Amino acid sequence: MTDNDISKDLQQQVAQALSSRTALNIQAGNSKQFYGRAASGDVLDVSTHRGVINYEPTELVITARAGTPLKELEQLLADNNQMFGFEPPAFGDSATIGGTVACNFSGPRRAFAGSARDFVLGSTIINGKAEQLHFGGEVMKNVAGYDVSRLMCGALGTLGVLLEVSIKVLPRPETELTLVQELDTNASLAKVHELARQSLPVSATCFDGHRLHIRLSGAEAGVAAARKLLGGDTLPANDNFWHKLKEQQLEFFKSGGDLWRLSLASNGPNLGLNGKTLYEWNGAQRWLIGDDRADVIRDRAARHGGHATCFRSQHDTEQVFHPLDGGLLAIHRQLKRAFDPEAIFNPGRMYAEI
Repeated sequence: MTDNDISKDLQQQVAQALSSRTALNIQAGNSKQFYGRAASGDVLDVSTHRGVINYEPTELVITARAGTPLKELEQLLADNNQMFGFEPPAFGDSATIGGTVACNFSGPRRAFAGSARDFVLGSTIINGKAEQLHFGGEVMKNVAGYDVSRLMCGALGTLGVLLEVSIKVLPRPETELTLVQELDTNASLAKVHELARQSLPVSATCFDGHRLHIRLSGAEAGVAAARKLLGGDTLPANDNFWHKLKEQQLEFFKSGGDLWRLSLASNGPNLGLNGKTLYEWNGAQRWLIGDDRADVIRDRAARHGGHATCFRSQHDTEQVFHPLDGGLLAIHRQLKRAFDPEAIFNPGRMYAEI
């Protein structure tokens, strides 16, 4: 079956589901099935819709079908001394680029380079009317109107079936090293805020409760100068700390209890929650493993202008994402009706009401 045949077959399956009002559970590698509310409906398998459509290294853009394994794309980019700037976590060898974009997952470099959404230039989708639609393109500014491609990022497949995505890529840095400093929480956050005000080649930070990790990336001369200025111990190159962090393989993530992702202002106070906290993205992303009730965690985060997501749970969780207020819920419902009027795509995957 050719790629065009696979695309048409997926479109036909959506048309059949639409005519019978049958819910569809969009799947590919299933590496991120843990994320969000429990999926339901007949499986729509997009894993066979794979392969690179266009990649010209000098243009710094790659276009691939959604079922293409993430590791294959990363290897292709590495062979050309390039990378995905948002450093996506895979959470398994079966991860695909479609699932990565649908979840809008980004790794340690996110605060310094941008999120997955910032790198998506275009997409082709099947909407809930069984229509194949194309948005955006392969350059940063090429169309006017709504940026629908980026709207697909983080929608968890609730608005349409991703068929193809075009993503901006970056050259790999000439060199990288990680400095480690023994600091407490307040000193660590003060340090990363100080670094943000300076022109230094910082590409990631992480505070694990005892040690602040600072990754430097760039030209050898610039990294060497920053290393001399900042001080601290140098992590061995083979430590693989940042890979373990983005794939949640550090000891911190092996603790028992639900894992929460808190999004807060980087200078926000300690929320006084029980458990252990790990800080990323200059303090703007906090991972929490504790035993406080969900409403307590969300209330503390909301009081300081943030929100909380139950990223991984040891039991069925009714409310995974931070509850929406009336206005935001209305917008979500309007978007759902516009793209998927019969609500056949991943119903309830984000919120029970959608």
